[in-house]
Amino acid sequence: MSILSPSHDADFAVVELIARAGPQQVFVATRPLGEMPFRASAWSPGEVLELRTMFSADASIEAIAETLARPVHGVRSKICALGLRRNSTRLWTETDDAELRRRYGIEPTATLAQYLGRGCTAVYARAGALGLTEGNPPEWTEWEDAQLAEGYRQGLPVAQIAALIGKPVSGTASRASTIGLRHPAKPRGWSDEELARALELAETGRPYSDIREQLAHEGFPLRSKAGFQPRLRKAGYGRGWGKAWLPEEDELLRKAYQTGASLTPLRFRLGRSQCSIRWRADHLGLRGSHAMANGFRGGPDWSDEELQYLREHYGKMSGAELAKRMGRTKAAVYTRANVLGLIHGYIRPWSREELKALRIAHDHGIAIADLAEALGRNPISVSKFATNHEFRFGRRPVREIKLTLQDILKLEKGEGEGRRDRD
Repeated sequence: MSILSPSHDADFAVVELIARAGPQQVFVATRPLGEMPFRASAWSPGEVLELRTMFSADASIEAIAETLARPVHGVRSKICALGLRRNSTRLWTETDDAELRRRYGIEPTATLAQYLGRGCTAVYARAGALGLTEGNPPEWTEWEDAQLAEGYRQGLPVAQIAALIGKPVSGTASRASTIGLRHPAKPRGWSDEELARALELAETGRPYSDIREQLAHEGFPLRSKAGFQPRLRKAGYGRGWGKAWLPEEDELLRKAYQTGASLTPLRFRLGRSQCSIRWRADHLGLRGSHAMANGFRGGPDWSDEELQYLREHYGKMSGAELAKRMGRTKAAVYTRANVLGLIHGYIRPWSREELKALRIAHDHGIAIADLAEALGRNPISVSKFATNHEFRFGRRPVREIKLTLQDILKLEKGEGEGRRDRD
């Protein structure tokens, strides 16, 4: 409907559109609705509506999860996906304020907000109104700035300067940056003279620590160990890295493999890294021909019988029991099993029957310990797997009569009754 009203300009008229709400149309299905794709964790429209209603009523996350029979973290994820935010209008009671005064600053704010059924922002705002929060830090005085400048001039560690002044380390470093101080441990870029002198001293074979001290004695900045060696490498200099192997070095390496001597003295004699030695041995075809092919470990080598025993029993008993029977440490057993590519029974993939038993156990009040024993798995691994798949077991009594996997699967006929009885 439109209404014409006179205009101050005679050339046109103002048209006002009025939309009147008529009776609401009711949708009537003329045929059966199509089935909604089923997913175990799918949210139905009714659940979403109930979530929005309870969230708008400022109900706690736990109350919403209990009403919808869903895990707490699943409800939180759905609230985040829907873009819902707390806008609490509930007044703070004396009991809330007393609880806030007692626990604020001692427990995490998220935990306290969850207990009070409010948002973290509301808790922070109320704490500020009650005078529970600390104010802004005091301004730096001239004496503190003078101490900071002198500490930087002497090259003292920032943590030591902060302790002397009585300020936090982060605040001390921030203040130094604000007033334009630069610590000697972080000098400015390398000059051409400094780099040329460092390369000249490095060619003499002196240790890097002596070279850094020599450069500092000659008036150059004292460089850190972490920044000195990478700068020389960037300039093209390296010791045992990127340097061509000489025929004499290859001969010494072959001799070490022929005699079965330790490669550690040779590595230090040649100034090469362990990886460089290994790569050169591969290039010369010496890999695996050393008398001590398993390395220079403190324990005995693994025999073929021990390896076969490990393959047969790994995952069928605990690591401690297997190590005791083999006369080795648990670390040695796990390391060798990892080298052989063995997979422990506790981390084997979940079968369809096991996934089904997990759901049935959750609905019928079976404890994690009973479920883990029935599946032959570690209770901690089962609990973590159940939590990742949105199954919250909580504290449940352990049964005196142990269950098997088949016993749990037989409970499927009463599915839903266990949940109602438990509620």
